[in-house]
Amino acid sequence: MEVGSERVGVADGVALHVERRPGEGVAFLLVHGLASNLHLWDGVAAGLAGWGHAVAAVDQRGHGRSDKPDDGYDIATVTDDLARVVDGLGLDRPVLVGQSWGANVVLEAAWRFPGRIRGVACVDGGWIELRRYFPDWESCVAALRPPATTGRPSSEIEAWLRHQHPDWPDTGIAGALACFEHRDDGTVAPWLSLERHLAVLAGMWEHSPSSRYAELEVPVLLVPARSDAPADGPRAEGRRRQVDEAAGALARSRVQWMAGDHDLHAQHPAELAKLLHDAVDEGFLS
Repeated sequence: MEVGSERVGVADGVALHVERRPGEGVAFLLVHGLASNLHLWDGVAAGLAGWGHAVAAVDQRGHGRSDKPDDGYDIATVTDDLARVVDGLGLDRPVLVGQSWGANVVLEAAWRFPGRIRGVACVDGGWIELRRYFPDWESCVAALRPPATTGRPSSEIEAWLRHQHPDWPDTGIAGALACFEHRDDGTVAPWLSLERHLAVLAGMWEHSPSSRYAELEVPVLLVPARSDAPADGPRAEGRRRQVDEAAGALARSRVQWMAGDHDLHAQHPAELAKLLHDAVDEGFLS
């Protein structure tokens, strides 16, 4: 399948890296989560393209091969970015699909720009409100500060990923490795700097997706991850409450639980691609 790469200007001096797959069907724009990159979507993109859809995936600002300005990581600016990507690519009312933070972003974009968007799919996100999880900003940063990986061997990072995710396909592992710059000396550095990581967190801290539910006009497909591990019991119960709240408040919603990791798009790309295609084929996202 032919994959094209281009850059789309979204602000003065800021362009985002996009990869596209051609198709005649309903278009999809795939949006990654915090500290991730567009290649985590490669398996899903290939699956959707196989169903005949036009597919684009974007590295959000600060991430992957996109430009990395020092500001603009608040939710309003990153949703402005998405609107400009949709317009810049000439996409005809695409379905926006986001994972984790990216799901919050596409939900906000659907609230702000309903006329440009056919519908949204939120993959284990879209309901994330950090103020519900943490008593204050300091606690949030302490819990979600990323581990230090700069200077670690690339081979060590790959071995750790394969150990942590033994059931991920190669597309998922390769996508996770693409979160890093791989240096000539065999070491890595994350594309997203610590300062920008914290800026994204600050944008999430201020964002309340639940305040948008009642006003959303487009259909919303919620795809939460279901874990059967006993240790995840309290976390799973909290997720279920938030998903039920969202589904109950949204005017047009559908919930499809999937067993797996937070990164469902990396772990089960073919299954997720079919779920998205079926939502279009059955008329929910069309």
